[in-house]
Amino acid sequence: MVDRLANSEANSKRIAVVESCFGTAGQPLAIPGRVLIGEGVLTKLCRKKPKARQFFLFNDILVYGNIVIQKKKYNKQHIIPLENVTIDSIEDEGDLRNGWLIKTPTKSFAVYAATATEKSEWMNHINKCVSDLLEKSGKSPSSDHAAVWVPDSEATVCMRCQKIKFTPVSRRHHCRKCGFVVCGPCSEKKFLLPSQSSKPVRVCEFCYDQLSSGQLSTSLPIRSDSYGRSSKFTTHNVSDDDDEDDSSD
Repeated sequence: MVDRLANSEANSKRIAVVESCFGTAGQPLAIPGRVLIGEGVLTKLCRKKPKARQFFLFNDILVYGNIVIQKKKYNKQHIIPLENVTIDSIEDEGDLRNGWLIKTPTKSFAVYAATATEKSEWMNHINKCVSDLLEKSGKSPSSDHAAVWVPDSEATVCMRCQKIKFTPVSRRHHCRKCGFVVCGPCSEKKFLLPSQSSKPVRVCEFCYDQLSSGQLSTSLPIRSDSYGRSSKFTTHNVSDDDDEDDSSD
């Protein structure tokens, strides 16, 4: 059914609308065989606080961006190839409910839907798209993913030395390997993590020692758990009819 929709006029119009919402700053999304499966608003757990983001699920990519005007304008477009995606459910905790992890080699993060039903729909559709892609390519599911960053609010002191308290002067930093919130002295070193960057990136002292000694792989994180909500997953009928993304230290 998805294959039948690939070159339909209805699908082309939907993708054109998404492209226009991102404006000239967004990348072109229309390519042969691409189908827009669904869309909706999810709460993304960013390093400073949860933020609403607009997500679009295609049969081969996941696209998201900041909401400027709902259903009319988005910016800071991010495109994630689904072949590299794995997802894991997150247990409800307090106000953080109906969440799951989106894990990729370059970036991993938590998102939350408004209801358990919407969470189930999103996860089922993403898993189906990933499964179909891997079946066609003959590839295996990705086991290489970046660590999920611990939100700033979860750490009042350095998660490594347990001594330095964070203040406007003593800033929080994130280790790119384990995702911990660490102080400057505990994260002065950098190490090359090829899946995340072509240049050495900030890592904590513990991870640096482990990486340098070969005890820790440069590709696999040492933690993949995560500690967000407004979503309505809208499935496009399969018929013919951050950033301010908080990616700094």
